[in-house]
Amino acid sequence: MSGTGVPRSQHLTMTPYLLQSPRMLDSSLKTKIMNEVDRRFDDQTKVLADLVKIPSTRFREAPAQDMMARLFKEDGLGIDRWQIKIDDLKHLPGYSPHSQDYDDAWNVVGAWRPSSPKGRSLILNGHIDVVPEGPHEMWSRNPFEPAVKDGWLYGRGSGDMKAGLILNVYALRALKALGFQPAADVYQQSVVEEECTGNGALACLQRGYRADAALIPEPSSGVLTIAQVGVMWFQVKVTGHPVHVYKADAGSNAIESAFRLIQQLRELEKKWNAKKAHDKHFCDHHHPVNFNVGKIAGGDWASSVPAWCTFDMRVGVLPSQNLKECQQEIEDLIRHAAANDPFLGNNPPSVTWEGFQAEPFVLKNHEKVREVLAEAHQTVFGAALQDKTSTGTADNRFFGLYAGIPALVYGPQSDDIHGFDERVNLESVRKITQATALFIAEWCGLEKV
Repeated sequence: MSGTGVPRSQHLTMTPYLLQSPRMLDSSLKTKIMNEVDRRFDDQTKVLADLVKIPSTRFREAPAQDMMARLFKEDGLGIDRWQIKIDDLKHLPGYSPHSQDYDDAWNVVGAWRPSSPKGRSLILNGHIDVVPEGPHEMWSRNPFEPAVKDGWLYGRGSGDMKAGLILNVYALRALKALGFQPAADVYQQSVVEEECTGNGALACLQRGYRADAALIPEPSSGVLTIAQVGVMWFQVKVTGHPVHVYKADAGSNAIESAFRLIQQLRELEKKWNAKKAHDKHFCDHHHPVNFNVGKIAGGDWASSVPAWCTFDMRVGVLPSQNLKECQQEIEDLIRHAAANDPFLGNNPPSVTWEGFQAEPFVLKNHEKVREVLAEAHQTVFGAALQDKTSTGTADNRFFGLYAGIPALVYGPQSDDIHGFDERVNLESVRKITQATALFIAEWCGLEKV
């Protein structure tokens, strides 16, 4: 495989389902593809472990991106590696505000571009960034020393979502080992910022990458995500009046004031969850909207009434809600709650929107691509592909909302992502790799190397 990393001209970008359909795979070829995935799976597991060893929390992703670029280069793909620039993105729909610089934020795309494409093009998207691991002593082992136990590979990022990035690589390697290559453009994307803004995926769109479909192997336990909530991050800064603790009632405790505001926000959480009755995708979900106080800090001295407190919150938004209206509702609640406080009424808290401003997303115009994935899933698992809704967000929203590209989230089984002892089920990884290889072969078509 060879070719440059630069995407094709924009005029070729989006003609969904109008391209020539590839021929149906015969059962013999399907079996060969699945067997080839099996033959290479020990090597796939080793490479996954090597990637998990590289800590790639935010602002530390570059070494892991180096590894992804090497893997793409080994496969003869055109390499496109570029530094994300906020000025290129901040005017685009879907951009999430970010106050810190992007000096070390790099995306990597490995591009396969046949000289005469005949099939349907595809984006294989995954994110390299992982969430902070927390105190190492609360893990059973070092989070960046991967280990296999009882069929699971442990380590931060093993499931979310380095297993997905590597299975994309090995699905294509299985096809190549059998003497085939995709008959259409395939772009393997390894992006940053999925865990806090999504601006890495947005940068791929800004760069010009388009295809007839996208497949994102986020951990989904082998089911297809058809709807997901929106997600917003914000920070509230609360001031107080510091005095010596011996006359605490003469001051205003910023930490206690912040706690009262959080209680009011919890009431709003109940109100928004009640809206699920009118949302066809989440009406049966027991608690689709989650408000989470993810960070809090305040005060300077145990014997002083604290003069400041800040807390960061993540909130979910139903598909039936509007993101801007939800932002306004939160700001109005905090303003009204503060107005009833003797001190805060004259010193109102500030609200800053930083990080995720992710719109809710419902998968549309996906019937043909879902049909191809469902057939691949049926072949591997011997069962029908199931749909699900998600109370989190993923980068699929960028492709669907802003580029008209049907984006399927379908990946392996993982436990305790964002928690301690994160792990991914290796048998699930193997089967999803097989299904992905079959999907690529059917969707893109195959030609002889």
